[in-house]
Amino acid sequence: MSVNVSLINSTRLTAFIAVFFLLTAVISLPAQNAKWAQWESEADTLLSRENFSGAIKLYTKIIKASKLKDKNSMGALYKRAVCYYSTGDHQRALKDLDVFVSMYPQVVQAHILRAFIYKDLHDNEHQLEALERVLALQPSNPEVIKLRASVYMEEEKYREAITDLLFVRTVKDDAETEVYLGYSYYSLQQIDSALIALNRSIELNPSYLPAYLYAGSFCIEEGNYDLALKYLAIASRLDPANTTVQFYKGIALIEKENLDEGCSCLNKAFYGGEDDAADYLKEYCYGSK
Repeated sequence: MSVNVSLINSTRLTAFIAVFFLLTAVISLPAQNAKWAQWESEADTLLSRENFSGAIKLYTKIIKASKLKDKNSMGALYKRAVCYYSTGDHQRALKDLDVFVSMYPQVVQAHILRAFIYKDLHDNEHQLEALERVLALQPSNPEVIKLRASVYMEEEKYREAITDLLFVRTVKDDAETEVYLGYSYYSLQQIDSALIALNRSIELNPSYLPAYLYAGSFCIEEGNYDLALKYLAIASRLDPANTTVQFYKGIALIEKENLDEGCSCLNKAFYGGEDDAADYLKEYCYGSK
C-alpha cells in the first residue's frame, strides 16, 4: 500500500483560502473621472456580490474609456483580473496582471493572485516565482511561506519544505502546518519525526481529520496495525462516512487477519468511490470465497 498523496493536495486548499482575503482588498486607485468612478462603484458592488460577469463589463468600460492612460484607472484592471480568475478565465486574468504589475510591482495582492492562477494551472515553476515576488515584499509572511512549502512538497523538495515549515511553526503553528511537516518527514523516511509532528497536530486541534488519516496510513506502511487502528478509530468517530478512513481501516484489519470486518470496511470504501479498494477486495474478500 502506498500513502494516499491526494490527501495532502486537499489540505493545501486551506492554506490558499487563508490568504485569499488579500485578493479582495480593493486596490486604492479610485477613478478620477466622475463617470468612471460611478461605473467602478457599481462594478465593486457587483464584485462583492460575486456577480463577476457583470463586474467585468463595467471594469472593461472604464478600461476602454481611459485606455489606461490615467493611472487611477489601473485599479479597474486589477479587479477585472480578480473577476476573470473567479470565472476560471486564467489567461485573461494573467494578461491583465502583466499590465498591472508593470505599473505597480509593489502591490502584493497582484503577485498572490498570480500564484493562485498558476496553482490552478498546475504550473509550480511560475507559482513559486510569484510567491518569491511576494516574499521579496513581505519576507516573513507565514501564510505565504506555508504556500511555498506546499509547492515544494508537490515538487518532492521535502528538505526545503521542512525549512519553511519550521519557520512557520515558530511564528504561527497550527494543525495543518504540523501535518505538512509530518508528511515531509515521512517522505524522507524520518518516521519518528513524522509521528511527533502528527501527534502535535492532534494536540493543536483534536478534530483535525487529516492528522489521523496520515498517522493511520503511515503506521500501516510501517506494519504497526494496532496503532493505525487507534488513529483510524478516532478518525471514524470524527467522520463516520469518510471512505478513506474505511479504506485504511479495511487494510489494517485484513493485515491482522480480521477478514470479515476488514472486507466490510473495504466494501464501504469501494462503493463510496475508493477505487483502490478493488484490488484488496479481489485478493482477500471475493477471491477467498
